[in-house]
Amino acid sequence: MRRRWLFISAAAAVIVASLIVVLLPDRDADAGPAPATPVAGSRANRPPATASPPATPRPTDTSAKPSAEEAPPKAAASAKPSATQTSRSASGTAPLADRIRPGATYRGVATFYDSDGSGACLYDPSSDVLTGAMNHTDYESAKACGAYVLVRADNGAAITVRITNECPGECAPGQIDLSAEAFAKLAAPSAGRIPIAWQLVSPSSAGTLSIRYKTGSSRYWCGIQAMGHRNPVARLEVRTSGGWRQLPRTEYNYFISEDGSGCGGAIRVTDIFGEQLTVTGIALRPDAVQATRVQFAIH
Repeated sequence: MRRRWLFISAAAAVIVASLIVVLLPDRDADAGPAPATPVAGSRANRPPATASPPATPRPTDTSAKPSAEEAPPKAAASAKPSATQTSRSASGTAPLADRIRPGATYRGVATFYDSDGSGACLYDPSSDVLTGAMNHTDYESAKACGAYVLVRADNGAAITVRITNECPGECAPGQIDLSAEAFAKLAAPSAGRIPIAWQLVSPSSAGTLSIRYKTGSSRYWCGIQAMGHRNPVARLEVRTSGGWRQLPRTEYNYFISEDGSGCGGAIRVTDIFGEQLTVTGIALRPDAVQATRVQFAIH
């Protein structure tokens, strides 16, 4: 009886195994080719690319413009300029210059006259006898006032003069009417008229800047003059309740506030190189020369 049961169990197992084989799908016939196994480091083995947000500009990225909150605050004006109060052209050029530009050589003639340092620029007479009157074209509505120019004669002699006057209309472009003392250092006075070449210079011997209010100035109208500047002045501004205001320049070398705006307040003077000097504490006292503690840099 036991043997018959074992025989029946074995036969049943064979039948079940046969049915499993018959019912399984034919893998070789239906599955198709097996997928290729990706090689390590190949594109197929990398995760799919996803779009990433644009990178936040770093502080050194010059294309990123700072917001108003990022801009450094401006320092308050004082009589002694600080690094935040003076700005100079990084390239060393003169972006605010007009006809007379540093590095350029101008040619013309030199004549002479008896000069005491006064004239169209409305500077006071002085003991500085090495001065010159610029021709009308290069005088350029007082923009040449106070400029220092190196004048050379064909014989090799040279002299530096300060422009204090305007040469009358008969002076041609390039011509400088020198003081008699300056002309004598280039040629004998009997020569009367000599060819010259001249160029703008920035002397090391200049003292400090001074400010003067014109006669008749008040809080209702004022004229302001800058004197003793090493480099030509490009503009003069006064501080008002609405900010800095640029004043127009006259041919007699004063900057005018017709309505009195800014008269008696802080003054900002800019040279042709873009350097700015801000001074405070200048009293609204007409016809008084008031010295400051600042001066433009040498170029």
